[in-house]
Amino acid sequence: MAAAYLSEKGMEIVARNYRNRTGEIDIIARDGNAYVFVEVKGRKDSRLGDPAEAVTGKKQAVIRRTAAWYRMKEGLTEDTPCRFDVVTVLGSEIRWIPNAF
Repeated sequence: MAAAYLSEKGMEIVARNYRNRTGEIDIIARDGNAYVFVEVKGRKDSRLGDPAEAVTGKKQAVIRRTAAWYRMKEGLTEDTPCRFDVVTVLGSEIRWIPNAF
């Protein structure tokens, strides 16, 4: 659902559920020349709070390390633009937070 939403917004999905020895990234996409590493969080309702709140500092650190490994393995240079986005799904509502961290 999140990947389809991002595709509709013009992003090219490069990988889903990318895993390496450092962790997992839900979606890797390209937005123009930038690589976008996306964490997806979903909940049925708001009883447990906003899904974005679940992307803690610890989770962000894992995503950053995993993205660094991906960049190295794919031969991306330090000059290759990248960003970290979050997509939340609350019920049927999708919210995209570019540059979330």
